[in-house]
This record gives sequence, structure tokens and C-alpha cells, in this order.
Amino acid sequence: MKIGLIAGNGRFPFLVLEAARSLGYEVTIIALKEEASTELDEAAARSPKAIVHWISIGQLGTFLKILKDAGLTQAVMAGQVKHIKIFGGFVPDLTAMSLLSRIKSMNTDALMAAVADLMHEHGVELVNSTAFLTPLLAVAGQLSARAPSESERQDLDFGYRMADTIAGLDIGQTIAVKHQAVVAVEAMEGTDETIARAGHLAGDGVTIIKVAKPNQDMRFDVPIVGLATVQAMRVAGATVLSLDAGRTLIFDREAFFASANEAGIAIVGRSK
Repeated sequence: MKIGLIAGNGRFPFLVLEAARSLGYEVTIIALKEEASTELDEAAARSPKAIVHWISIGQLGTFLKILKDAGLTQAVMAGQVKHIKIFGGFVPDLTAMSLLSRIKSMNTDALMAAVADLMHEHGVELVNSTAFLTPLLAVAGQLSARAPSESERQDLDFGYRMADTIAGLDIGQTIAVKHQAVVAVEAMEGTDETIARAGHLAGDGVTIIKVAKPNQDMRFDVPIVGLATVQAMRVAGATVLSLDAGRTLIFDREAFFASANEAGIAIVGRSK
């Protein structure tokens, strides 16, 4: 069995690589120079060895050629490509320019769906990005030692509608709420910076709501949290984190929950 691994930033590609290997897959890694860690070379060299191809984000023609030459019919996207990259440092080749001319907007959904469609045209299916990491998905219910207080639950109930709306509009997947008022909304800056801004604006006691899109395509842009998320919350004085169960990956789980419990942060999984 063969699988292509399209590697962006963070630990996601490393976790998928090890999981795919354990299941007997022959892995070909296509690593994005602007995002992926160079430590992928060392990880790929371990037995069973995986081949790594390094390309820039705009080299779509080279990307398709690698998939074809490797005889791949399936690929998984692991690791984020920062949205701001579309405004700088993105030099498209002829294939990418052709693709960009066919889409109406430069948001995440439009770009990634167009790439997935192009891959399909070339005989390669982009599969669910969590397929190899199901045990890392958030479950429903109280996940931390502390449950949200009544006032914090009111902030959650208040915030879900707004969070779902901005996610559905492909603006961002995180909002911060305090006293039933929206303090900060994520756009291209990312979750951690949104949390930091909320702490600066509203001080301690902010509730963080991170959601999947209403029609979340699990092939890409799946919500992810980890130890860095909790650390950002601790610095900002945020006290609650809500995640969408079954559609949010939790990395560094042991350290993630240990740090949250130490700080008295309540974490809940929302079922939809």
C-alpha cells in the first residue's frame, strides 16, 4: 500500500508518518519548504525509509509530477499552511497560475478544494486528514478536571452561534468571549495570537471557543490544539476552552491536559 503525505508545519506530518508506517504503508513525503520542518528528513530516514521531496508552495506542476512518478492514488494532507502565505512568498508556476485563474476567491476552502479537485483529475484522491489519527480526536463532554462554571457555560452558549457563523464564512475557527460579549475573532493570524489579543483586551476570565466549519471538509484545515494552545491561554488568563468533538485533533495530549488542569482551565468537547 502506498500513501502520499503532503507536509505542512507542526507535528501533524510526523504523527501521520509514524501511524502510516505502523499500518504497513509505503510513504512518499511531499514537504513544503516554507512550512515543513527539516527534521522530516531525519524522521523519513528511519526504517522503513520514506522518500522526501521538498517543493515550494507554488510548484503545483512539480507536485503533480511527484504524485504520478511515485504511482500514488491516495494522499493525505498533514500540517497547516499559514493563510498569510497567499499574500507573500507565494510564487506560482504555470500549473498553479492556471488553477488560481479558475477560482473565485483566495480563502482556504476555495484554494484547498481546487487543489483536491486537480489531484482527482490526475487520479489521486485526497483522503481524510485524521484517518491515521482517530485516537487523537476530541470526545464529547467534560475533558478536564474542572467543569465550566455557570457563567462560563453562559459564555459558551452565547458564543457558539457566532463561532459557527464565522467558521461557516471561512473567516476563522476561534473566537474569545467574556461576559457574553465577543472579545476577539480569529482571521489569518491563528488561534494563539487570537487568544493573546483577547487577554490583552479583556484580561483574565476569557472563554475560548474553537469550532470546525459547519460543513468541515476533513481532508484539510481540521482544527488542531496542543500544549501551545494551553500555554497561550495561561498567559492570557483564559479559563475555558471548547472544542468540537470528533472534528478537532488534540496533540501532546498528556502535557496538554496536565497543563490545563494545573492552571484550572476547563476544557469541554461539544457534540453537534
